[in-house]
Amino acid sequence: MHLSRVAQSISESVTLKLNATAAALRKAGEPLIHLGGGEPVTLAPAAAVKNAEELFRSRAIRYAPASGLPDMKAAVVDYTQRFYGHPITPANVLISSGAKQAIAMALTAIVDPGDEVVFAAPYWVSYPEMVKLAGGLPVVVEAGDGGFVPSLADFEAKLTEKTRAIIINSPSNPTGAAFERELMQGLFARCEERGIYILMDDIYHRLVFDGFEPPNPFTLASDNSESSKLVVINGVSKSYAMTGYRIGWAVAAAPLVKVMGVIQGHQTSGPSSLTQLAAIGAIAEGDPDVAALVAKLQENRDLLLGKLQAIEGVKVVPPKGTFYCFADVSAIEPDSSKLAAMLLEKVLVAAVPGVAFGRDGHLRISTCGSAEDITEGCRRLAWALDPNAGATLEIAGKTLHRDG
Repeated sequence: MHLSRVAQSISESVTLKLNATAAALRKAGEPLIHLGGGEPVTLAPAAAVKNAEELFRSRAIRYAPASGLPDMKAAVVDYTQRFYGHPITPANVLISSGAKQAIAMALTAIVDPGDEVVFAAPYWVSYPEMVKLAGGLPVVVEAGDGGFVPSLADFEAKLTEKTRAIIINSPSNPTGAAFERELMQGLFARCEERGIYILMDDIYHRLVFDGFEPPNPFTLASDNSESSKLVVINGVSKSYAMTGYRIGWAVAAAPLVKVMGVIQGHQTSGPSSLTQLAAIGAIAEGDPDVAALVAKLQENRDLLLGKLQAIEGVKVVPPKGTFYCFADVSAIEPDSSKLAAMLLEKVLVAAVPGVAFGRDGHLRISTCGSAEDITEGCRRLAWALDPNAGATLEIAGKTLHRDG
């Protein structure tokens, strides 16, 4: 069978594969604890369901325009004004089937074969593959101090004449780390000097803790005209707990948005009209749901940190946002894939190996499940990772033996 070079270069999404494995184990009746998930267990805002239900019952669910429904674009205009203090028009908005597609449309619109797209490690698993699908070359920036956020000098060392764009995800999946304002200011200045696009993946900008305020990309940019090279990506999946609705958007200069809409029209047509109406409801009335989710996530984060810090050999940096913790387990097992496989097989705990995010020796552990799952999952992790934790472990009435 002939496969294209692009097809052969693309790796499977580790997170999606893990979700499928976890679902299959649960369906088989296994007492699995999924600590690797990337979706809140809370429910979508009631207004989202109400909007979708009304259209659903009408039985007239039709095609939406390729770049999104006018009312959905108006909702994003309102969202951008409320949460960024930045005025835009519907011509600046592309609605997509999730934030992932919005990023892909931006990359397809701006990247030529051989162009370089720069992003920090640890990175979201899809960034390198989406860059390759657009014909570009992924360029990874490592922090010189070994941490999760590279310095401005670390970034500058990777910029070349071929650099077309920088992707910034802050707070970050998988670490929960965030870029401070000074770093962002420096990056924006360098990109504007060199004509480099900035793709701001801001999907977690409202899921932040301890009073942290993410820098506003629109106030950092000196050029917010229709020649701006800033693209801000967002969606309803994370903050509104609407992962399955698959609605995201991009805010950018109108000429770029127009091209992105043309590309999307040929690839997938417009996003579902049904779920766009749900997203409109969430944006209009879902703020209390977001506040409740943030409060719950911070509680879960604090619970998880306490549990992980009590395990010998595990190091954790408190995340400033998202619903992830990127635990350093290299002192126990530097091969994160091997360790994740052992945890799944031996104690039925799913965690994502850090190597998938460009940083081996780590596990991505989620805080978006229940407190009960976090507590039970960490109980199993502690037994599996600490040889002094006891000879046996009880799971759902079954006794596990350390040497068995």
